[in-house]
Amino acid sequence: MDNDKKTMQSEKIPNFDFLIKKYTALIKRKNQKIEESNGIYQRYKDPIITAEHIPLHWRYDLNAKTNPRGIERIGFNSTFNPGAIKWNNRFLLMVRIEGTDRKSFFGIAESPDGINHFEFWDKPISVPQLEDPDVNVYDMRLIEHEDGWIYGIFCTERKDRNAPGEDTSAASANAGIIRTKDFEHWERLPDLISYSGQQRNVVLHPEFINGQYAVYTRPQDGFINVGNGGGIGLGYINDMSHPEVVNEKIINQKKYHTIYELKNGLGPAPIKTNEGWLHLAHGVRNTAGGLRYTLYMFMTDLNDISKVIYQPAGYLMAPNYQETVGDVPNVLFSNGWIVHDDKVYIYYASSDTRTHVAVSSLDTLIDYVINNPSDNLYSFKSVEEIMKLINHNKGLY
Repeated sequence: MDNDKKTMQSEKIPNFDFLIKKYTALIKRKNQKIEESNGIYQRYKDPIITAEHIPLHWRYDLNAKTNPRGIERIGFNSTFNPGAIKWNNRFLLMVRIEGTDRKSFFGIAESPDGINHFEFWDKPISVPQLEDPDVNVYDMRLIEHEDGWIYGIFCTERKDRNAPGEDTSAASANAGIIRTKDFEHWERLPDLISYSGQQRNVVLHPEFINGQYAVYTRPQDGFINVGNGGGIGLGYINDMSHPEVVNEKIINQKKYHTIYELKNGLGPAPIKTNEGWLHLAHGVRNTAGGLRYTLYMFMTDLNDISKVIYQPAGYLMAPNYQETVGDVPNVLFSNGWIVHDDKVYIYYASSDTRTHVAVSSLDTLIDYVINNPSDNLYSFKSVEEIMKLINHNKGLY
């Protein structure tokens, strides 16, 4: 062995070979379909992105001289709630990465097929700052708009300056806005200007509506509590360099004794189909075990995006047993999906901890939204729907 190779080996941290082997096996692992299916989507056995997917050079000082014990210098807690886009024939997820210090930031993970081998780019995203810097950022929506820009709409969190001084947990939330044309250079625009309370879930519609930008909102009175707000709103912006929302109104309201009775918000930007705009949203209800987040769908009119024309009852997807466990239990959340070759890749996070994928098709999701019964809001009416199906199936089994 020559002297150069001896020097290189001696400079490795003690656990370097083990870490490389473990990380490489994780990235190369091929996911397996879960056999059980409701005919709407296909789940997969393993999460596609976890904290273990964070690159080693983000976590460790790999120089044995300055890290002789092989200690992890920067810790990471979770990888979840990614924005998603198909870009230059690559599946890109802009993942919310949370460190052990509670700070969230964004990193882009790339996959060749949307299911397997997700790997983070070399460096995380440095979001440009405004005069009043973000304390925390998360839950990016990526939207390729017809104006030629790719927008990133995310939640920017700061300390609530109106809270008493002794309250060190009170926060205020708004929508931050960045845009790019190459995923390398990002321009920061002013934060959303809204007059309807705090905004934690804002999504940009991908097309102009009568020459204006359209945004889906979720106004609420406080950072956690919805108060008199709530529901999925729709408003309009004339100029993204001065993103002031006008004519905002609720188009999808929270309702008593539903999966979205406490609050609801849009996930990713809607998908345009021949039948209407497909929407994926999250709904929240309270239970004896705490808040429960599930995913549901609805469709709006092609020519009037404020008009909901179909909405099947209940949830599209709820956390299975393994997905109920994590930092914030019993939560599914999605703010990213990708359409490719008529397949729809739904990227969702479980319990604010890890990221998964479920795969469906446009035709299937359209069928589900249009033909599954809507919620009639009463138990006896739910029984009536079941009886209709039973009678329809007579002689068929």
